[in-house]
Amino acid sequence: MKRRNFLKNSTIMGIAAIAVDVPQISCQTAKPNENKAPSSAAAKGNKLTPSDRRPIPVAFAISRGATMIDFAGPWEVFQDVTVRDEARRVSRPGFKLYTVSDKIDPITASAGMKIIPDYTFETAPIPKVVVVGAQAGSPALHEWLKKVIDATDVMMSVCTGAFHLARAGLLSGKPATTHHDFFDMFEERYPDVKLQRGLRFVEGPKISTAGGLTSGIDLALRVVERYFGREVAERTALYMEYQSRSWMVE
Repeated sequence: MKRRNFLKNSTIMGIAAIAVDVPQISCQTAKPNENKAPSSAAAKGNKLTPSDRRPIPVAFAISRGATMIDFAGPWEVFQDVTVRDEARRVSRPGFKLYTVSDKIDPITASAGMKIIPDYTFETAPIPKVVVVGAQAGSPALHEWLKKVIDATDVMMSVCTGAFHLARAGLLSGKPATTHHDFFDMFEERYPDVKLQRGLRFVEGPKISTAGGLTSGIDLALRVVERYFGREVAERTALYMEYQSRSWMVE
């Protein structure tokens, strides 16, 4: 219960930072079998092609109240990816990871974890992948998301990170999902977004949203598959001892 209350409080803080008329939270708890068949909304193909042999830059946007697993889960996935460079006969990292925030001052994440961001929104390299988890957020975050969206291959939210994508105007008219405790709140606040309930993740050509917590791992593995294929993604999941196959789009 403490964990769930922290999640709700972090989300409330984030929404309060972008609007004063915060609606009453209306929670809807997922049924036990709600995340089964189908587990995602995605196109079977929808491949991505790395622009060169260098690791793909992945930016993790973090701020006060950032939920650890929302960014640590995808972080672990992307850091564990290795790909074979046949031309040079070596294996190399598939991704290069960094954190970005309003300032480089330490931020306090869930349960008191202190994290020092690598870059500010003004100094960060342009990413190809962006990860936005549950957090307080800021107007600067929303402006940065709008600034980098055209240059990215994938912008993915985890949990109530979807609120920040919606606030930036990036989900208008698109299907999306968020944590099941916030379905009603999200639908009320962003009626122009096509909310998909009960899915692990919803994938679009550029923007994808995950339901929350462990589903961010599924979406990250799916991004790995889109870039490097099923074999590399399966090898990464095996290394992580990750048993779920919900990331697989059949």
